[in-house]
Amino acid sequence: MRVSEITPELVRHLGMLARIRLSDEEVDRLTGQLSVIVDNIAKVSEVVTPDVAATSHPIPLQNVFRADEVGTMLTVEQVLQNAPDAADSRFKVTAILGEEQ
Repeated sequence: MRVSEITPELVRHLGMLARIRLSDEEVDRLTGQLSVIVDNIAKVSEVVTPDVAATSHPIPLQNVFRADEVGTMLTVEQVLQNAPDAADSRFKVTAILGEEQ
């Protein structure tokens, strides 16, 4: 059973969202590779495991906390000394929000 159809148009759309320019050859190759991945996920999803409890991790996870202590900090000048561009004591970067999707 196929979960989802991977089409070249979908791969091109994903490339656009990730801001990756893909050639036609890359789109063809990725379409095939992603189809195989989706098919394999569908096969794993079909496995019936009533005796196995659902888990998110195979081993227990434990948070390790430490005291939040203030240490020595860099000055604004030290932080920005190797920045390619800065303005008003901040890193200056190219705007990406507000562009057409």
